[in-house]
Amino acid sequence: MSPRQWVADLTLGARFAVAGGREGWIRMTLTAVGVGIGVALLLLCTALPNVFAARHRVEEARYDNTFLYGDKVPAKADDTFLIAETDTTWHDDDIRGRVVEPEGKRAPLPPGVSSFPGKGEMVVSPALRDLLASDGAKLLRERLPYKITGTIGESGLIGSHELAFYAGASGLKLTDTSPVHRLPRYGEPDTTDEASEKTDPVLLLMILVVFVVLLTPVAVFIAAAVRFGGERRDRRLAALRLVGSDSGMTRRIAAGEALAGSLLGLAVGAGFFLLGRQTLGTTEVLGVSVWPSYLDPSPALAALVAVAIPVAAVLVTLLAMRGVVVEPLGVVRAAKQRRRRLWWRLLPPLAGLAMLYPLIGKGHENGNFNQYLVIGGVLLLLIGITALLPWAVEAVVVRLGKGALSWQLAVRRLQLSSGTAARMVNGIAVAVAGAIALQMLFTGTQSQYTKATGKDPARVQMQVDFSDRKPLSGVEREFTGTKGVRAAVALAISQYGDARSDPPNTNGLTVGSCTALRELATLPSCKDGDVFVTRTRTGYENPDNAEEIAVVKPGRQLYIDPSLSDATERGLELPWTVPANLRVVDARKDSLRNANSLLVTPAALPAKAAPALFSDGVYLRLDPSVPESREYVRNAVARIDPLARAYGWSATSEDVKYASIRTGLFVGSAFVLALIGASLLVSQLEQLRERRKLLSALVAFGTRRRTLSLSVLWQTALPVGLGLLLAATVGITLGSVLLKMTGTPVAMDWASVLTMTGVGAAVVAVVTLLSLPPLLRMMRPEGLRTE
Repeated sequence: MSPRQWVADLTLGARFAVAGGREGWIRMTLTAVGVGIGVALLLLCTALPNVFAARHRVEEARYDNTFLYGDKVPAKADDTFLIAETDTTWHDDDIRGRVVEPEGKRAPLPPGVSSFPGKGEMVVSPALRDLLASDGAKLLRERLPYKITGTIGESGLIGSHELAFYAGASGLKLTDTSPVHRLPRYGEPDTTDEASEKTDPVLLLMILVVFVVLLTPVAVFIAAAVRFGGERRDRRLAALRLVGSDSGMTRRIAAGEALAGSLLGLAVGAGFFLLGRQTLGTTEVLGVSVWPSYLDPSPALAALVAVAIPVAAVLVTLLAMRGVVVEPLGVVRAAKQRRRRLWWRLLPPLAGLAMLYPLIGKGHENGNFNQYLVIGGVLLLLIGITALLPWAVEAVVVRLGKGALSWQLAVRRLQLSSGTAARMVNGIAVAVAGAIALQMLFTGTQSQYTKATGKDPARVQMQVDFSDRKPLSGVEREFTGTKGVRAAVALAISQYGDARSDPPNTNGLTVGSCTALRELATLPSCKDGDVFVTRTRTGYENPDNAEEIAVVKPGRQLYIDPSLSDATERGLELPWTVPANLRVVDARKDSLRNANSLLVTPAALPAKAAPALFSDGVYLRLDPSVPESREYVRNAVARIDPLARAYGWSATSEDVKYASIRTGLFVGSAFVLALIGASLLVSQLEQLRERRKLLSALVAFGTRRRTLSLSVLWQTALPVGLGLLLAATVGITLGSVLLKMTGTPVAMDWASVLTMTGVGAAVVAVVTLLSLPPLLRMMRPEGLRTE
């Protein structure tokens, strides 16, 4: 067969699709919509590399920390500026904040900012400007009492909904203990630390599996969409056999019709993508937002999609036509078919398991996982569902029969066209299987990326770290008078030694009221002026404190804040005699912090010691009956010290990269679920359109609409139930293999399995309900009219 004949036959099929009248246009439109939805999501995936790169460029361009520049602070110059973090939180949304003070006329501007804000002024992101203007942001306006003089541009924000501001300042102090930095420019410096760039192999495995799991249902839906209207098309092809075309030419003409629908689907998909591109630029999904300019598809990947979709449409149609005999007098499809064979359908999942088997046990320590084996193995396991499901549906429905009339109608329809029913469910089954496997992987490895902080959020809900020295009594009064605060514990720290400079023995001391010190140690009695030393040190590998007890003796002279040769400033060197009322006590196992073992009440220290005391934080207990208690606390913190840091306590902390991958999975799953729902609805409508005359005939003969509606529901429920059962089996198998690959014990999380299966069933239920109105319209005797 010459290429010219192939082109001629494909072109003839495309002409039939375009000029096939109303029926042809409806079928082509349904195919284009189904393919277009999948193409839009594929184009979105091709834009992801640019999204990640663009967000990283912004983060790098606005980097304003000195940690990676070394310990050397640049000298004040005409091109330097002072900057400090003032991040805050509004309910569950993080707000990126900076106060900045230029030190010369040539000081560089922050990315996205056209001019420095003056003292009492700020420039804000568009999202923060809108938030501050909203009715419910009164407390936030009190916390940020600056005049808005400008807007941060796109080059300074990682997303359209990012909350950020730069506030002007004057008189910022650059000290060893302040959070203020002096910088000559913005931007993250280059680092040569290869270890910092090394990514955990298990996290790379998660990224690979997430992409395969999210994209495979898209490919399955596209393959199903190009076969819309197959039964009517095959009957039309019988006419071509009557006028002389052979079976090969007939298949190529059918492929040409699918090709036309897929090409139109590419155009529709591009339109959907452009529309979604603008929509995503103005919305936020699970806390993640982007700019429309970030969503530029990679040219090479976009070209691959443009070529792969039409080619796949032709190949899928040719493969599907092999099981159909188109003769001049009709289509041999409705005759009794040969039973589907199982053996070859088991080959894809078994091959997938064989590809993943060599990777079992690699874990974190044995290098990266082979990405080709991972992608191929996971893909074959998921694709195996599409091969097994038609056999499972046929094997079950052939044994069904007796029941209500609606049941018999549904079963008979499934017995005649079980392949069509399975195709409709393939996508949802693949998506659910992948979701179950990923949920097992994330749940099983969560403990490896979640660490206990040692903090008890039931005991303390918030902590405040100040940027400078604060008087303990004044701070405690300020917070205890704040709405929503039940109690406030303030602590301060300093250093002591047994010599004025470079003492042989030096350690830290903690200063606080009796109430505060009782949060650190078990005190038999306490009054202002008492001093305590603990037998053990909380949080140390060697908790024994005998050496310090030997140094701290009643009547011995020590020096508060001794001078150290490696310090940049000379210490206070204040003499202090250990009081005679020193007592040895036990440290609390649940101490609020890994405290210094010398505990001192304020009156036990000379007044001159105040400059040597540094605030070690304020620990707050909140009133749960006040819903905005955290916001009141943050406002109080901003009033006392705009550079202070207030944060909530949590029992665990999670790895940032792990959390980012999981967030990406949730965002991707949201889009895939939307695709599943839309594609299923289009597929359901196409199936109803195919049976419109049959439904009208049954109604004309007196069949109740309720019976027909129930039969349609059964026709959907049976394949979906079998598909979800198969999906759960494959998902659990894949999840178990992935856990073994990461070296994690396999433990079944049945709650997650049932949840993922329930989500898939819920999507199908919603689609079925949405298809009921068109179904009722089709069940009319007038549907028998024809031209």
